[in-house]
Amino acid sequence: MLYFLKNWESFWGPLRLFEYQTFRAMMAGITALVLGFWLAPKFIRRLSGFCQPERGSDVMGEIAKKGGRVPTMGGLLILVASLASSLLWVRPNTLVLSALLVYVCASATGLWDDWRKVAHGDGISEREKSAGLTLSALAGAVVLLGNGETQAKAIEIWVPFLSSPVLTADMLPLWAGIAVAVAGFWVVTFCSSNAVNLTDGIDGLSIGCVITTLLSFGVITYLSGHSIFARYLKISPVPGAGELLVLTAALLGGCVVFLWHNSKPAAIYMGDVGSLGLGGYIGAMAFICNQPLLLPIIGGVFVVEAGSALAQRIYFKRTRASGGKGMLIFKMTPLHHHFQTVRREGALLQMPFRRWADEKIVVRFWLVSLLCGILGLATLKLR
Repeated sequence: MLYFLKNWESFWGPLRLFEYQTFRAMMAGITALVLGFWLAPKFIRRLSGFCQPERGSDVMGEIAKKGGRVPTMGGLLILVASLASSLLWVRPNTLVLSALLVYVCASATGLWDDWRKVAHGDGISEREKSAGLTLSALAGAVVLLGNGETQAKAIEIWVPFLSSPVLTADMLPLWAGIAVAVAGFWVVTFCSSNAVNLTDGIDGLSIGCVITTLLSFGVITYLSGHSIFARYLKISPVPGAGELLVLTAALLGGCVVFLWHNSKPAAIYMGDVGSLGLGGYIGAMAFICNQPLLLPIIGGVFVVEAGSALAQRIYFKRTRASGGKGMLIFKMTPLHHHFQTVRREGALLQMPFRRWADEKIVVRFWLVSLLCGILGLATLKLR
């Protein structure tokens, strides 16, 4: 909205700043930050009655949460602060609308799940959650592929370390290219949403890793949207992608506010409304910039967390199907719970024997996430 003030620069020169994405990104982040800090106490107070049942000792063993009940659905704070800031500072285009649609729809799916947990003591089924995330991905893909200017770019597939796409729109019939793009968009957003959701298990853990991932992809969106930088780095030039930097900055402002209140001891939990929405947005942003294969590198912590849970589940089912009682790889999954647990009979990996403090787990995972982000950005030059 404020972008159009640049048309009045003839009356007052400094108004030309509203044309620059970097300026609007900085202001979007600050706006979301200020608005978020103003809204946070009100959200926490209003959500104080919405506390999902804690996982007890029958599920979590000795690491079951103790103490007072903490309100959930904190992702609504990020959603409201970032959307309000975006309305002021983002110049809408097809790429922004696609990413926003995925974020809002995935957040709505998470909100439904959170509400069911609070109201009925149990969330929605895996099938219902998958259906909601699939509809979110399809909605974003329809917007992206329905525009002739962005359709060809969406069909391109780029691989890290290569300076040209391995697949372009002119290599396939139109229907096949669209099918590939829709499938890719769904896989990236669906997996990203679930991976961030699985990482949300210790105060401050998931949101800290989300911040480093958003920072990394925010840089990539700016470089992709800048024709000179994209040509120099030999990455996919995506006209209009720079506006995603402004939207990402608004999300970062909301995430920082949430981290302030979610750090241990948490005053509010993110809930699925936050984790599914932010994960979906990260996946959409990676796909829109033609860098979905960088997501496993930059989001390495999310990949390992989701991979540990998947490997544990498959290994347990296979060992039980062979006539045994079922074996475990880790003491507990997702992986951060493995380091919270002292020892568990039947687990192949017993290290470490001593339980790590929650604060140590969070900071170490943050550092790994930061290193993954730096490594992912470094690959842009290695082409």
